[in-house]
Amino acid sequence: MMEKFTIIAGPCAVESEEQIVRIAIKLKQIGVDYLRGGAFKPRTNPDSFQGLGDLGIEYLLKAKEITGLPIVTELMTIEQVRKYADKIDIIQIGSRNMYNYELLKELGHYSKLVLLKRGLSATYNEWINAAKYINNEDKVILCERGIRGFDMSTRNVLDIQAIPYIKHNTKHKIFVDPSHSGNRYMIEPMSLASVTAGCDGLMIEVHDKPDESLCDKNQAISIEELTIIINKIKKLNK
Repeated sequence: MMEKFTIIAGPCAVESEEQIVRIAIKLKQIGVDYLRGGAFKPRTNPDSFQGLGDLGIEYLLKAKEITGLPIVTELMTIEQVRKYADKIDIIQIGSRNMYNYELLKELGHYSKLVLLKRGLSATYNEWINAAKYINNEDKVILCERGIRGFDMSTRNVLDIQAIPYIKHNTKHKIFVDPSHSGNRYMIEPMSLASVTAGCDGLMIEVHDKPDESLCDKNQAISIEELTIIINKIKKLNK
């Protein structure tokens, strides 16, 4: 398990080998710890880009080979876990699969770290109990990514108080994904608020050409914007 504050960053989706390698090189240069990128994309709208699948994993592994950055990506099925668990450094379980207990139990057979995102409307206890299905508290990182609210001005509502709750009531590390408000201007203040509240790491959607992103471009920030956030986090952590 990581002992220092951790930054996971990268595009919502792997779009091509050139794209993910290009972004990985730039992220490595600014001190990012892990490269994220979606190969299998569960989208609310079936007409949206669903990811490159197996090819996306191949491109992530190429980016890792070139930069040395360990990779984080979402796996959605037991078959995908069996095929790729040994190749991925952190297995992400998305909010839609937090209640997929058979998938969570399968993860218990592997030694890899698991980043378990909170379900869209999950209570703290439901989230914590889901982690127990993985059957190894030391390898599960909980990730707050925003829950459903009643105000449609934002996509989701980031629950900052989840950070002290999880740290007070469990031994889990807690990371925050501040990207799911759907508004990129909110990512910096939400990141800094999360750090101040005591989170152990951040996972941020970053693209070197945010407006050209094939997936959730309105919540992707530029590498320059991420650099500013990282520098401000360093000052906070001092």
